[in-house]
Amino acid sequence: MDRPSTPRRRPEPETAEPSEGAGEPRAPRRSGYRISGVQGGIITELGRAIVSGRFAPGELLPREPALIAEFAASRPSLREALKVLAAKGLIEMRQKVGTRVRPRDLWNMFDSDVLAWHFGDGPSAGPQRDAMLRDLIELRQVIEPSAARFAAGRASMEDLRRLRQGLEAMEAAVGDLSAYARADVEFHMAVFAAAHNALLASFAHLVADFLQLSFSIQQQALNEADNRIEDDVRQHRLVFDAINRGDGEAAALAMRDVILNGKNSLLAALE
Repeated sequence: MDRPSTPRRRPEPETAEPSEGAGEPRAPRRSGYRISGVQGGIITELGRAIVSGRFAPGELLPREPALIAEFAASRPSLREALKVLAAKGLIEMRQKVGTRVRPRDLWNMFDSDVLAWHFGDGPSAGPQRDAMLRDLIELRQVIEPSAARFAAGRASMEDLRRLRQGLEAMEAAVGDLSAYARADVEFHMAVFAAAHNALLASFAHLVADFLQLSFSIQQQALNEADNRIEDDVRQHRLVFDAINRGDGEAAALAMRDVILNGKNSLLAALE
């Protein structure tokens, strides 16, 4: 049975960005490209089709005339959209060959759009999301305890102020899961910043979107048991206290415990 070349949904019309303070703030986009209009619709639909496996690694996308007809788009709009997907590592374009999906390990997994497409619609969205979140936990287990250890030896007074503010924001938001997740992200970003390592700081900004999504899901499970959110706050306070007194080993161990406890909550939420 032949399958359609792309998902049949047409690009959605562009919507205005919410004004500051109106509704829930959106997760920050770091791809450098605002997805909107005809080009944005092409990027989104083809990106989702690739990430979902509709177009497998090594497979050629439909030829240009077929895509133009599918999206009712101009040739310049289509080509610009394909350039964006190529910049995200999803495809490669070759003259006389066509546009081919690249191997999955060459995709830019830290691109916020590629991340969002792993959390999309359809039967494959759940397994994709769960696998991505588990990979994130493993990555954090490798990196964040070391970041906390460095922070304990390098944090400035300003770093400690930011960490304290993040912790206080978590304490103030125990009754609001969305606000709690944002404060949780801010605390972890502050730990990375306090490590005073340029590559760790860059990594922190790359994974901020991942952390926001992960924490939002984790805290759904935390909310189902009495005092679980309060326990999470106490665990984060141990990280802060160790960094504040300059105890690198204790900071690393406390951060490891935060991540492992978060992993248990995340797995419970995914079941």
